[in-house]
Amino acid sequence: MTRRNGLTYADAGVDIAAGNALVNRIGPAAARTHRPGAMAGLGGFGGLFDLKAAGFADPVLVAATDGVGTKLRIAIDTGHVGGVGIDLVAMCVNDLVCQGAEPLFFLDYFATGTLEVERAAEVVEGIAEGCAAAGCALIGGETAEMPGMYPAGDFDLAGFAVGAMERGAALPAGVTAGDVLLGFGSDGVHSNGFSLVRRVVEQAGLGWDAPAPFAEGALGAALLTPTRLYVRPALAAIRAGGVRGLAHITGGGLTENLPRVLPEGLGAEIDLSAWALPPVFGWLAGQGGIARDELLKTFNCGIGMVAVVSAERADTLADLLAAEGEIVHRLGHVTEGAGLRYTGAWA
Repeated sequence: MTRRNGLTYADAGVDIAAGNALVNRIGPAAARTHRPGAMAGLGGFGGLFDLKAAGFADPVLVAATDGVGTKLRIAIDTGHVGGVGIDLVAMCVNDLVCQGAEPLFFLDYFATGTLEVERAAEVVEGIAEGCAAAGCALIGGETAEMPGMYPAGDFDLAGFAVGAMERGAALPAGVTAGDVLLGFGSDGVHSNGFSLVRRVVEQAGLGWDAPAPFAEGALGAALLTPTRLYVRPALAAIRAGGVRGLAHITGGGLTENLPRVLPEGLGAEIDLSAWALPPVFGWLAGQGGIARDELLKTFNCGIGMVAVVSAERADTLADLLAAEGEIVHRLGHVTEGAGLRYTGAWA
């Protein structure tokens, strides 16, 4: 009987050496995210975190997971993949802080058909940059090389964040009619609505390297502006007192996300003239014939986070947030009766 040469994992399309090279490459980036409570670097079977060392006495854990949607398609097609790592972190930690939690640690999942070490490292280094900006440690993750599952050059991302708050500090809490809505400015489209964005771009007959109709530079690069991280300013406002709720304006826009922090029987009135619609959304609306209400329930429309604050603390908190680097808009107020009502018009 003729003996065939033995197969290896590499023959099946999985390069363990490339995976090891990636871990070595991203080690310094992960180390830069170290914070009190993080107990070990990458490479173990699980990431360790010490809540007591992080300063918590009676903590409640809060977890969030997310991806970056079809914004990833633009990143892959243009080759500009570092920013989606920041997006991945932001989509998770901006949700955590809405519960009143401080993000503590993050794990990522990167899956591809054939591992390209440089491209994967660029993504993970972006994740580490986002973690450092949000004050959470990158303590682990998974790189999955799965031949036959993805077309050449494609990959997928998912992120997992865990935070904590002291028992009894959860948000929303105490929201009442008359509370003021403070909007934090966004940095563009962020990471929602990109299926519609891509459809509008396709209808316009533009390539990702075409000049952006609404900004300087190429269209793809402009659309890939990373999601803004709101963690540090939001935590500063919470600690200052007077914040009763926070809403991350992601999929569903203001229309779907603000009601999530309002008690039953309460709604809100929002004055659209309180802020100018950023050019990217004006272009999308005009090019795609997108109606105002559709725009408001699909995109952030220039407001990436809303804080519901007590009326007597509104001016102080607006000043604090501005000092933290946020562009703050006084959007309106909480009202008796469920539902959102939009007044005014964008400039």
